[in-house]
Amino acid sequence: MTALPSRRAVAALGAVSAGLLLLSACTKPTPMATLTVGTDSVSTQTDCYKDGKEVGLAQLKKCLDPKLTGIKSIKVDPDETVRFGVDPSIAENGWAILMNGQPLTDSSTKTYRTIPGSVFFNAQYGATGNSTLVSVREGETKVTGLWSFKLEKSS
Repeated sequence: MTALPSRRAVAALGAVSAGLLLLSACTKPTPMATLTVGTDSVSTQTDCYKDGKEVGLAQLKKCLDPKLTGIKSIKVDPDETVRFGVDPSIAENGWAILMNGQPLTDSSTKTYRTIPGSVFFNAQYGATGNSTLVSVREGETKVTGLWSFKLEKSS
């Protein structure tokens, strides 16, 4: 009978060890950026984040590629308002909105901004076709994070 409790103890210890091993392998999630149009919204984390350190040019180019898979998309009626929201940790570092890789707004430390939907499909702002890559860029003097979304023009 003494062998049974020790097996349970070993099994419990093994389960605890496995759980701790799994937790140590987890990485801290990146802050979130959210886009809202009407009642629809999409949120995303990013692979282009260095937690306060500068993101390299090669990685930025890769993250700004409109053909990149996995970019969240949302339909936008040009008459709607597009709302951008960021985690406070992004806002603390200053953030701006990019359209097709080019600055659309100045840097801000607010957690929320709005832009008319028509801007994202207007050739005057560099739009072409019925979809636009929009990015949230963290950092005022150096880019420390980049979150991208695809805006698709609704009919």
